Amino acid sequence: MDKHIIMGVHIFSRAKHVPTVQSLFTEYGCHIKTRLGLHEVNEKYCSPNGMILLELHGDETKCYELEAKLNALDGVEAKKMVFGHESVGDDL
Repeated sequence: MDKHIIMGVHIFSRAKHVPTVQSLFTEYGCHIKTRLGLHEVNEKYCSPNGMILLELHGDETKCYELEAKLNALDGVEAKKMVFGHESVGDDL
């Protein structure tokens, strides 16, 4: 892949929807390089909603498949950022 793809996955009612989302993450696991989960939590509160950030790798069509499958789920919204890579030469 010559692009860098970051996907945000917003999950409403985490307890209800996470098992299905996790199943998709397992199915596409070879295309997920980094995964970071975020949700509001403190001593008195644990948010029912959450955000997962994914750094995707590999076949770009698989990345778009994952996004489509996530967006097809009730209570889940996925959006991506796509960055192109320019040649920087030998400066690095």
